[in-house]
Amino acid sequence: MHELIHCFKHSLEEIIILIPFLFIAFLIIEFIEHKLSNKSKKIIEKSGRLGPLLGSILGIIPQCGFSVVATNLYITRIVSLGTLIAIYLSTSDEMLPILISRKADVSIILELLFIKFLIGMLAGFIIDFFIRKYKKKNKIKTKENFDICHDEDCHCEEENLFISSIKHTLKTVIFIFLVTFFLNLMMEFFGDKLIKNLFLKDNLFSPFISSLVGLIPNCAASVILTELYLSEVISIASVISGLLTGSGVALLVLFRGNKNIKENLFILGLIYFIGAFSGFVINLLTMLF
Repeated sequence: MHELIHCFKHSLEEIIILIPFLFIAFLIIEFIEHKLSNKSKKIIEKSGRLGPLLGSILGIIPQCGFSVVATNLYITRIVSLGTLIAIYLSTSDEMLPILISRKADVSIILELLFIKFLIGMLAGFIIDFFIRKYKKKNKIKTKENFDICHDEDCHCEEENLFISSIKHTLKTVIFIFLVTFFLNLMMEFFGDKLIKNLFLKDNLFSPFISSLVGLIPNCAASVILTELYLSEVISIASVISGLLTGSGVALLVLFRGNKNIKENLFILGLIYFIGAFSGFVINLLTMLF
């Protein structure tokens, strides 16, 4: 019981310090989102073959519900599958505000963002290339479908900046506290060695586990992965693979809005494969060099 109280207090102390930094980070992000929301949507709608490039660029910029907007644009066939995947892979969800609030080194933040952007862009272009080739060979034409509503986003732009920032801060604080409390509890009773073994740190195949965590359809995934990385429980390869597969609630919107279940499962599998394989390659390169 004493250990439990100690872990609770320690976790609470850690999170209280973060609250003002998280709020400021979210306030800045909300401001950017308010300014870019409609512009980003219009850019993606008119992106054409440059969709994966523009999608990856816009994906790394913190914007509330951007991956959800992209999902609806894909369901209506306004954007390509490559563009959708590029946005999913580059989107960071809660990663950036957590890194900022934890005062992570700028080089680490830029490295994570750049790798996600690069993988998202390359994957998007490759996917679109093969799809165009397949459609040309089989003489298939893509038709836009406007049967669903485009307003499946989180409606953050309709709220006051401060109210929306407070909501995001509180939600993230709860997740961080739960993750921190769990880690402190596990280390108190079992030590950090068990935790690292649990997540297979320094194991070549650890990205396959973190990629599964990334598929959790809310901000909990990016919170868990970022906190584990900052606590040195998982490697950079694992956190990248998990963050690549983490697209927030966008996958839920895809499965709800797109009636083609086989296509949805294919997209889910594709995201998982790209995330896990990318992490595996990074792990391999890290071990070799």
